[in-house]
Amino acid sequence: MKNKKKMKENVKEAYGKIARNNGKCGCGPAGACGTDTGKFAKSIGYTEEELNNIPKDANLGLSCGNPTALASLKKGEVVLDLGSGAGFDCFLAAAKVGKEGSIIGIDMTPDMIKKAKANAKKNGIDNVDFRLGDIEKLPVDNNSVDVVISNCVINLSIDKQQVFQEIQRVLVPGGRIAISDIALKKELPAKVRENVAAYIGCVGGAVLIDEYKKIVVGSGLKDVKITVKGTSNCVGPDTKDPISKAALDGLGEGESIDDYIASMYVEGHKS
Repeated sequence: MKNKKKMKENVKEAYGKIARNNGKCGCGPAGACGTDTGKFAKSIGYTEEELNNIPKDANLGLSCGNPTALASLKKGEVVLDLGSGAGFDCFLAAAKVGKEGSIIGIDMTPDMIKKAKANAKKNGIDNVDFRLGDIEKLPVDNNSVDVVISNCVINLSIDKQQVFQEIQRVLVPGGRIAISDIALKKELPAKVRENVAAYIGCVGGAVLIDEYKKIVVGSGLKDVKITVKGTSNCVGPDTKDPISKAALDGLGEGESIDDYIASMYVEGHKS
């Protein structure tokens, strides 16, 4: 990646477009254009009951797993969601921790924060707090969060080591992480790695699974466990979609993007 700052601005612009268009057009995991977001969410681990209990407009089809289920959330806990988007996982977490608990959602895209706050107000969900900010520099106090969740977002960061150092900082002693993300089985071709659309689509910015684990362990988190789930769900079959086209154009003959990338769950805790 030649220009990290420019790439970050490209990501912000693309996800702002998705927020403004209610997920119906733009570039994102699963191909945000034309995706049945409810059907897609169920295919990656969300239940019908969960989907019925959150604002419909919060589900923009930008997930690659269900971190709220992985987290085994308890009543009264404080949960931080990195890259909270329109509030999808925040609202699920809010129901699980109850009125005694609270949720903080961080997103760098003003349009996503605006949409999430509107969803919360419209649906009377008052134990969520959406804050504009970078996941590399969290607007969150030290030792203040019980659980950190994130869904298909950290792969987009230009400094993943810094993200996990920040996670370590804000977690209370004994606090835990439950993260769904994308990683590489093997190195991407340079043409894919440097492509803006592929980066925005959670492909170009992904790192090798072993490297991802080293980053998490290097932050000081303990008992780090990575569970590879299988295919990524990031790139759809429609080669007219800019993400699919960008990824597929850089591959060798007979290759599939799923030869390179996979979705995974990441768990661990702070000592």
